[in-house]
Amino acid sequence: MIYQLKRTQQLYCDMQSAWDFFSSPHNLSRITPKEMGFVVLSDLPEGDIYKGMIINYTVSPVLGIPLKWQTQITEVNYQKSFTDFQKKGPYKLWRHHHEFIPNQNGVLMVDTVDYELPFGIIGNMVHSLMVKKKLEHIFDYRNQVLEQIFIPLKH
Repeated sequence: MIYQLKRTQQLYCDMQSAWDFFSSPHNLSRITPKEMGFVVLSDLPEGDIYKGMIINYTVSPVLGIPLKWQTQITEVNYQKSFTDFQKKGPYKLWRHHHEFIPNQNGVLMVDTVDYELPFGIIGNMVHSLMVKKKLEHIFDYRNQVLEQIFIPLKH
C-alpha cells in the first residue's frame, strides 16, 4: 500500500534563502533527529542540487542499526520545487516532493512524501505499529528546527 505524508510550513525568509537551505544536502542532518544517526556519505560540491544528482547516506531508524540509503534528484524546478527518489534503501517506494510557494510572509514550504514499505501485509502492519509514528516524529522535529532557523522578523 502506498502512503502519503504531507506537511506545510511557513518559512519567514525570501525565496533565495529557502532554496539555498533546502537544495543543499549538507543541511539534511541539521533537520533530522540526532537519534536517527543520519550521515551524508557522498562528497558533494557546494551549490545547488541538479537533476540526476545521487546522494548516499546512512540512517539508523531502529535500534541504532545503520542502513544505507541512496536517493536521486529526479526533478528540479529552480526556486519552485524538487523531488528526490529512493534508489536504494529501506522503502519499496520513497518519493519526496519539496515545493516552495512565495507569499506575503515569505515562503510556504510543502512537503509531500509518497512511500511504500516492502513485505506486503507485514509491511502494512509495521507501518501502523511504528513507521507512521516515526515519520511523523521526524517531520515534527524538522518543523521545530526550521522554526528556529527561519524566525519571523519582528517589526
